[in-house]
Amino acid sequence: MEFHPEFERAGKEAGLQVWRVENMDLAPVPESLYGQFYTGDAYVVLNSTSNRRGDLQYDLHYWQGSECSQDESGAAAILAVQMDNFLQGAPVQYREVQGHESSTFSGYFKTGLTYMKGGVASGFNHVVTNEVEVQRLLQVKGRRVVRATEVPVSWESFNQGDSFILDLGQEIIQWSGSHSNRFEKLKATMVSKSIRDNERCGRAKLQVVDEGAEPEKMIEVLGEKPDLPESHSDDTQTDVSNRNVAKLYKVSNAGGDMEVTLVSEQNPFSQDALESSECFILDNGTNGRIFVWKGKDANSDERHAVLQSSEKFIQQMHYPPYTQVQVLPEYGETPLFKQFFRNWRDAEDSVGMGTAYVTNKVAKIEKVPFDVSKLHQSDSMSAQYGMVDRGDGEKKIWRIEGSDKVLVEPASFGQFYGGDSYLILYQYQHSGRQGHIVYIWQGAESSQDETGASAILAVKLDDELGGGAVQVHQLGTLVPMMQHYCDPIVLIQNSSHDYLSVQVRVVQGKEPAHLMSLFGGQPMVVYKGGTSREGGQSKAAETRLFQVRSNPAGDTRAVEVDPSSSCLNSNDAFLLVSSSGSWLWKGRSSSAAEAKGAEHLAEILQVTPALLEEGEEEDAFWEVLGGKEDYCHSSRLNNKMDAHPPRLFACSNKTGNFQMEEVPGELTQDDLTPDDVMILDTWDQVFVWVGNEAHEEEKMEAAASAERYINTDPAGRDPRTPIVTLKQGFEPPTFTGWFLGWNHDYWNEDPLERFMQAL
Repeated sequence: MEFHPEFERAGKEAGLQVWRVENMDLAPVPESLYGQFYTGDAYVVLNSTSNRRGDLQYDLHYWQGSECSQDESGAAAILAVQMDNFLQGAPVQYREVQGHESSTFSGYFKTGLTYMKGGVASGFNHVVTNEVEVQRLLQVKGRRVVRATEVPVSWESFNQGDSFILDLGQEIIQWSGSHSNRFEKLKATMVSKSIRDNERCGRAKLQVVDEGAEPEKMIEVLGEKPDLPESHSDDTQTDVSNRNVAKLYKVSNAGGDMEVTLVSEQNPFSQDALESSECFILDNGTNGRIFVWKGKDANSDERHAVLQSSEKFIQQMHYPPYTQVQVLPEYGETPLFKQFFRNWRDAEDSVGMGTAYVTNKVAKIEKVPFDVSKLHQSDSMSAQYGMVDRGDGEKKIWRIEGSDKVLVEPASFGQFYGGDSYLILYQYQHSGRQGHIVYIWQGAESSQDETGASAILAVKLDDELGGGAVQVHQLGTLVPMMQHYCDPIVLIQNSSHDYLSVQVRVVQGKEPAHLMSLFGGQPMVVYKGGTSREGGQSKAAETRLFQVRSNPAGDTRAVEVDPSSSCLNSNDAFLLVSSSGSWLWKGRSSSAAEAKGAEHLAEILQVTPALLEEGEEEDAFWEVLGGKEDYCHSSRLNNKMDAHPPRLFACSNKTGNFQMEEVPGELTQDDLTPDDVMILDTWDQVFVWVGNEAHEEEKMEAAASAERYINTDPAGRDPRTPIVTLKQGFEPPTFTGWFLGWNHDYWNEDPLERFMQAL
């Protein structure tokens, strides 16, 4: 088959390539003009990324403008399919519609998308020039995805709520309305600077003005300024409470007509439902997107017709024409697709080869190997492994008794009983900054009063330390007593930016990696019930089973589980203690650290167990466990960051509708807007970041938004997932490590003023 000559340049190395469709042909767009699109045209965009194995992976988009002809749009789709064939069917394909682009696409253009009137049919071309005969007006809108749209050069296009760029060739005037937001003004300034530096090669004069300070040239072009309307919200965001609702269909095109058969009407789906010989549509249309999955052995006609099939499906379901479409080859599935399946596993996971598809958001986040000697100075390592340090700092532990706290003797450190609640005060040093963590550990059988008292006493302890609190809670743990005494978010700011205290509320069985490291090489032991207080111990059960699991540093946690063989797991070590004997059982995939932790536990319990390898069990072992039952044999996911990349959202629950807007592209500190409350989802925990200028009602809604976010996640998240609430300027390394180039002094100066000084 003969391919287009431009395909020879496509995807040869990592990077972005953009082509415009001109008379059914492909014309490359100059790199300095990337992000600019004519509304009358269609484009093909290819992003090539090196994945963890060093192979190139591809995201292939075809974009259609609002005034694009059917012929040009159809040509773009055909060229995208041909380029997909040329690249051996490896790309993930996307259909993009102006104004409704995917976050993957928007993320390539962090300074914003610019929509210009006209197109190839009317003689408009992408040319880098010093041409000064220009007169156009761009309206800049958006906080997360910035869009600059060409509008008529007239005061009638203006309003008081937005920023506008009057481009006169040699002179560029950026004007912001009296009701415009400082963050949106900063984004508009980035667009203006891009026009000056890239289109005019730095030769134009840039002026940034506010309403009421219009320069003479602006009046000369537009005439006298009339009274302007206030901004009109054209917010088209829909309620995303149903974002987790999806259905799975099998698609057949065998007879020329598309046939759609329902496979499953409720997610999470089984991965086994996807057959390599077929194509499938995952319908998440209630959230504005559908996915098309191409089996590797599906017939070529069906594979080539998937984009056409997706458009027919959108019409058939009466979804909006701008519904996003993502087409995925088998073995090239994205995290957004995988989240709809129960326990998705890549073939590479079991052998540690690395996830096949690495999202653009984490492509530049270096996967840091764990090195305990460098932990105290690496924010990236802290974030990826959930550990601020090695756990060898100073610590105090109190048990909650009634409404008071009682010091625990160091000899008992690391032993936690399900009938108790505890406070652990830990001091750490990281990158020259001192901090305290107050862990609030709440046993599953701890009384409601003591669980509530633990939260109140943690706030008092933080007060004694000087405040700066960052609250961490887990869903379902705000008991009535605590709700009576505490606001949903407890934030006490300290004037010193060198001091940080973080409160972490931990529910039994969800202990974070760092908490496991505090006990000097001994396992953290979590007993199922009972209490450690004097005279309150309950008699230990006759048969006890402990599951031992390690963290990245090799520290272990031993949790008492039901004494049943169904609780065994091939990834862990177990200690079984009974009146008829004791056994240390080592799963096939368990580590040496886990076996060592089980040995330490045997010493604590004063038993001498017989060693058992999985598969070599004796009958007496199964008899004590009540017989042999099926248990978990599948290996643990090796590539959590790639499978669940960090995602940053602005969330709002204020109007009654739950609305979310994702921040596209790589995460940088300037994505955090001081007048917002934002959610960073790192899978193991969800951070709620509260900007200093956020409205009080937004602060009060923050925890509720995080709960709603977790409850509506298509992946069926554990409702106990920790929610960490923190305030601008008091971010721990487990948060900052997810952002490229974090600067602790960033907010000491207004970001807009700093950017203006650099113009």
